[in-house]
Amino acid sequence: MILDHDVVVLGAGLAGMRAGLEAARNGVNVAIVSKVHPVRSHSGAAQGGINAALGAGDSWEIHAFDTIKGSDYLADQDAVEVMTSEAPQDIIELEHMGVIFYRNDEGKLGTRAFGGASKARTYFVGDITGQALLYTLYDQTLKSGVKVYEEWFATALYMVDGACRGVVCIDMMTGELNLLRAKAVIIASGGMGRVYEPSTNALICTGDGIALAYRAGAPLMDMEMVQYHPTTLKGSGFLMTEAARGEGAYLLNRDGERFMQRYAPKMMELASRDVVSRAETIEIAEGRGIDGNVLLDLRHLGRDVIMSKLPQIHEIALDFLGIDMVTDPVPVRPGMHYIMGGVRTDTDGATPIPGLYAAGECACVSVHGGNRLGANSLLDTLVFGRRSGLASSAYVKTVAAIASGEEFLAAEQRRIAALMTRPYAGETHARLRLELGMLMDAKVGVYRDEAGLQEALAGVEQLKRRYQSVAVGDKSRVYNQALTFVLELGYMLDCAEATVHGAITRKESRGAQSRTDYPQRNDADWLKHVVLRYQDGQPPSIDYLPVTITKWPPQERTY
Repeated sequence: MILDHDVVVLGAGLAGMRAGLEAARNGVNVAIVSKVHPVRSHSGAAQGGINAALGAGDSWEIHAFDTIKGSDYLADQDAVEVMTSEAPQDIIELEHMGVIFYRNDEGKLGTRAFGGASKARTYFVGDITGQALLYTLYDQTLKSGVKVYEEWFATALYMVDGACRGVVCIDMMTGELNLLRAKAVIIASGGMGRVYEPSTNALICTGDGIALAYRAGAPLMDMEMVQYHPTTLKGSGFLMTEAARGEGAYLLNRDGERFMQRYAPKMMELASRDVVSRAETIEIAEGRGIDGNVLLDLRHLGRDVIMSKLPQIHEIALDFLGIDMVTDPVPVRPGMHYIMGGVRTDTDGATPIPGLYAAGECACVSVHGGNRLGANSLLDTLVFGRRSGLASSAYVKTVAAIASGEEFLAAEQRRIAALMTRPYAGETHARLRLELGMLMDAKVGVYRDEAGLQEALAGVEQLKRRYQSVAVGDKSRVYNQALTFVLELGYMLDCAEATVHGAITRKESRGAQSRTDYPQRNDADWLKHVVLRYQDGQPPSIDYLPVTITKWPPQERTY
């Protein structure tokens, strides 16, 4: 089946729904495609809050500087200025939409401190901020009349004369492939966290949109910048929100010492995430950890604070480890959490491909550079989701509708049919996926070196060869997750390959890229973005772009 819309948004998280809502407000026909029900999108996992300079004594310029410093000066400063200057209006609009933000005793919007921030500018809803925003935006999306194709899985972008003109999707309920023709497509499909194991990311975070855009010719940028969150729960890897440290929680080693005094004496536990993750890794490696972990201690905060502001992580620790954080510290360790890289875009979400836009974690604007500050991710989704929706709605009014696509859809149907009939040869997607995740965590994690990265590259290349013989065990049509899992693995392997090539290329330590063989930041040679382009059957081509500096020249980064 072929269906027509002006704008198709791939992904129904915060970036996708905000983009779709803004495009619909500007009078164009919008559809949103999601492989899960919209409120199951990974945006709902965000806990701690969203940043904006709204309070007395704060300003968007201070917020911008904190963000640029946090990025280890790899963020493009013009993009950061856009995000931080537009943040206040988006927070106010969210509240007008119905988000019930925390208010203090005076009835005013209250904030909490977050890592790397010089002011307490994080607005929040307990420790379920992402859920609160996601449900509210879903309500607004339904109200707007935007068509939502839920549980549709994207398999390819439709390209016409070098421009993006739609996306082919599997309707998971029927197994049928459909072409959603469009004058513009916005990729808002989230990150690629499950390229790593363990990860705080949902199982659906498999880099689908990143890989689809990459295969279609869109450049990827700064893929080596992979953020490890300092506090993920022992065993499961569940996120223990930075809001805990924002409310005053301590990090302790086996000796009961607040070890961040040695690494970030001014900011302590609220140094930037890359700094804290490296500190924890060192403590554990040097024998001051506890069974491969350190301790997150909230006991001094008291039951009232924990239960009113951090109820979700209290419940998670109790359910999965049997630990009541009111009375006992919780074992945590660094875990893969977020990618700062992604599909290269400008501040309107436009990629170099006409008709193709991107927003949210899958995009690299670049406002996060080498390290994202906590609570800037939700802000990124909303500001650049809105801007991509606005820009795409203006673009489609200049583009004529197309009538082609039958041959492309038929070719994609043949490709999927061939995959479905591939004979079993001993390889399973589950085994390869686990091997990939463990390889990336071991060799492309908090610390890296040339030897380990070359091992990772050889391992990914071998997994890509083995992937060619992975069969789909389930031959049915209805909700065939065996098929979607195999397709997801292909996306993950593309993302992993790009990540490893980026990490090998950048021969310095900056932000999340911490190389033991190049331990210093090198502004003379590496104050630039690494840009990768897909080459079918070959390693990606690599190019560079300068970092945009407006008013904050690079300086030593200390906390």
